[in-house]
Amino acid sequence: MFNYQKTCQNLLKDLPERQKIVISRRFALSGEPKRETLESIGQGFGITRERVRQIEKDGFSKIKQKIDSCKPIFLSFKKRIHNSGDFKKESLLLKELGKEKQQAQVYFLLTLAQDFERFQGSKDLDVFWTTNQKTFNLAEKVVAGFCAHLKKINKPISLKELKKPFSLSPAVLTSYLEISKNIQQNSEGLFGLKDWPEINPRGVRDNAYLVLLKTKQPLHFNQITKLIDKALPQTVHNELIKDPRFVLVGRGIYGLRAWGYEPGLVKDVIFKVLKTARAPLTKHQILSQVFKQRFVKENTILLNLSNRKYFSKNLQGKYQIRET
Repeated sequence: MFNYQKTCQNLLKDLPERQKIVISRRFALSGEPKRETLESIGQGFGITRERVRQIEKDGFSKIKQKIDSCKPIFLSFKKRIHNSGDFKKESLLLKELGKEKQQAQVYFLLTLAQDFERFQGSKDLDVFWTTNQKTFNLAEKVVAGFCAHLKKINKPISLKELKKPFSLSPAVLTSYLEISKNIQQNSEGLFGLKDWPEINPRGVRDNAYLVLLKTKQPLHFNQITKLIDKALPQTVHNELIKDPRFVLVGRGIYGLRAWGYEPGLVKDVIFKVLKTARAPLTKHQILSQVFKQRFVKENTILLNLSNRKYFSKNLQGKYQIRET
């Protein structure tokens, strides 16, 4: 284990005092809460930001004359990044190498070596370090491919399933996923797009949706409430009514529209059953089809079927839609 703090102190110790202070504050090497800007340091010294930049540059030129002593450290950095596919998300790399107390020192040392380059990040990719310039464009293409694949299958998948179409090692695949701003992993270890409720649930509705997906069957809103932490039954009921993903399929029982349930009253379900059949149906045929859509008693269906405003019975005893 390297002592990065001591290494940085040795690199700075022979610098003129002002250069030492500027570089220390720029990289938070002396316990500062964060790296300071040129503007902030300049205000402290009463000089321009350009003068601070020049002081920093002069200090770096002196430090780089001594970096041969850091070769073992640079080799260890390079090995760690290489094992991840020649790139690594910055926040994770600093944490892995510097743990809790020496991340600022690791960042400073990475900036000194010529073998490492920092990708500033983009709309789709997070900040990462690489040992190969070609990684920049490749990362954008690969991550875009992941996103397109997830949109196509439209469901969260495991690392093993995601690996199949891309033929990448688990370590390299993980590195790509880590730098993506659009792909996240949920509590069950599955990967998907960050705006999917299965990946990043927001509020009662999304949590109710996840409960139904997990149980794979319609549930009463009281049952759903019990499976959602810190929710009230009436709140859950109200939210389910508002969300088109859910369909009321019985007294207080909700299923998902994605399962084939359609909104409407029992009367509306009977109407659609007869319209789809395009022919009169027996009582038992209608009951069988409505039970697939609604969790209600037989008498409820028969009561709606006897509504002469909408349905009629022919001479064969079969039901049909009353013509208007």
